[in-house]
Amino acid sequence: MNNPNSWFQFALYIGALLLITKPLGLHLVQVLDTRGKTWLDPVIRPIERLTYRLCGIDPQREQGWMGYTFALLAFSFVGLLFTYFILRYQDHLPLNPQALPGLTPHLAFNTAASFTTNTNWQSYSGETTMSYFSQMVALTIHNFTSAAAGLAIAAALVRGIARQTAQTIGNFWVDVIRSTYYVLVPICVVFALFLVSQGIIQNFKPYTVAKTYDAYTIQVPKLDAAGQPVRAADGKTPVTVDQSVDTQTIVQGPMASQVAIKMLGTNGGGYVNANAAHPFENPTPLSNFLQMLSIFAIPSALTYYLGRMVKNQRHGWAVWGAMTAMFVAGALIAWKAESAGNPIHQQLGVAAADGNMEGKEVRFGVFNSALFATITTDASCGAVNAMHDSFTPLGGLVTLFNMETGEVIFGGVGAGLYGMLIFVILAVFIAGLMVGRTPEYLGKKIQAYDIKLVMLVLIVLSATILGGTAWASISTWGQAGLNNAGPHGFSEILYAFSSAVGNNGSAFAGITANPADGNPHWNVTLAFAMLIGRFLTIVPILALAGNLASKKLVPASAGTFKVEGLTFIVLLIGTVVLVGALTFLPGLAMGPIVEHFLMRAGTLF
Repeated sequence: MNNPNSWFQFALYIGALLLITKPLGLHLVQVLDTRGKTWLDPVIRPIERLTYRLCGIDPQREQGWMGYTFALLAFSFVGLLFTYFILRYQDHLPLNPQALPGLTPHLAFNTAASFTTNTNWQSYSGETTMSYFSQMVALTIHNFTSAAAGLAIAAALVRGIARQTAQTIGNFWVDVIRSTYYVLVPICVVFALFLVSQGIIQNFKPYTVAKTYDAYTIQVPKLDAAGQPVRAADGKTPVTVDQSVDTQTIVQGPMASQVAIKMLGTNGGGYVNANAAHPFENPTPLSNFLQMLSIFAIPSALTYYLGRMVKNQRHGWAVWGAMTAMFVAGALIAWKAESAGNPIHQQLGVAAADGNMEGKEVRFGVFNSALFATITTDASCGAVNAMHDSFTPLGGLVTLFNMETGEVIFGGVGAGLYGMLIFVILAVFIAGLMVGRTPEYLGKKIQAYDIKLVMLVLIVLSATILGGTAWASISTWGQAGLNNAGPHGFSEILYAFSSAVGNNGSAFAGITANPADGNPHWNVTLAFAMLIGRFLTIVPILALAGNLASKKLVPASAGTFKVEGLTFIVLLIGTVVLVGALTFLPGLAMGPIVEHFLMRAGTLF
């Protein structure tokens, strides 16, 4: 951590994030609520009107929370089926120069659920599984629609807070269309062109087969006459055979267009298995910096949007300050842990100054790997430029805890703001109890029904993560997917469910969720975890928006708790950290914490 260049990059990142927050936030206000003129109107407004006519949408007609919720669920369900059938039958569809087969039912279901929920968990290697058509039509389109849906939900909740005695919270179809047309598409067009200039490919060529300078030998599973892996006498250990390799297959395809929206929309699903560690997805230090910046861009701007909509800009900046403080703390802890490295490796002759370089790209090093890992798990993005499975126990602890806070430290597009507002309401409720008066939030009384909805969101998230982890930990199918034993193996399971339920999508790289023997348990279980984490939290959030919108504003008094300033920021951070700590500390203690102490004692897993 003594590298001045790394400190400069860190300061530059925070400064750049702050710089874009207000202008992008103002653009979101124009797009989502005031319907004011934007510089994009001459080009996009005719397309927007045509879309409304073709789809039979009345843009002036708003919906109550139940109508808004039904529209969201119907839209998502149709999208899930659409993606499922494309993936199942991609071998019958065009743009498949590698003649890749259709996906198995459980892998197609897992992937469709993953991209529908903005999780982008990948139980597959993109370059060996997905055709160009699947990448573009099934996956990239979902990257836009799921991000737009998240923006729409955040806007609906903010409207519920800002309005009084209202029965509507907006029009879901209008919110999704405007978010896509005026925010996501224009930025991604520019961003994709920039990424192409940095060296990311964008073509429809077949994969390139190159001759290697020297042949080398690898071990591959031995297959029987039916094409199934041969097992040893114990029935478990796979039998391997040597195979000589003298060629290398180099991936091609429409990559830049997917990378742009996977970052901006906090989707994270990589075109290739190595994700942002691959030189085609992330070729330069500049592309790495701007990809990290794009992950936080919209979530950060939404805090300014919040302040403008509720007519209390100091409150919006206070939420931004709380998010930034938690982000900085996590990044510094992860950076310090990875810089310190593994003492066992140092005893074997690895210099302490090198830090922990296992699983990291030498082009990015320790700092940029730790920073990227913190950002991608703070947001519900899931893109990685280093393998989190290879982080030190404390470095892995940061990524785990980021997701287990509900990924509200900026969080995903829309999801971060509406998740943080759940904690804001809980913090205000706690403050009200401490002073012995009815809690109020921006002039709205927070009553029993509101807190029940807030607690339902938190209980759904924690129960699904911990319940899924417990089930997989004691199940044969759960243990079969592990790459490590002991506490690190437990961390792999806990990470998988935290990532799925939190709609993050990153993984401890050692876990095998789509085994060669075709066992569907991991794929199916994680798919349902993703659906629960997305939709069983969105429904109570939209119900909360509807209830808040119907309330009258109460004039502020001397006893009103102010939701700006240092006191509020400290209370909000404390609420997020304490809820996460009290809920998940036992699981973290069994995983990365005990692994840290065992590492210090000389034991690895």
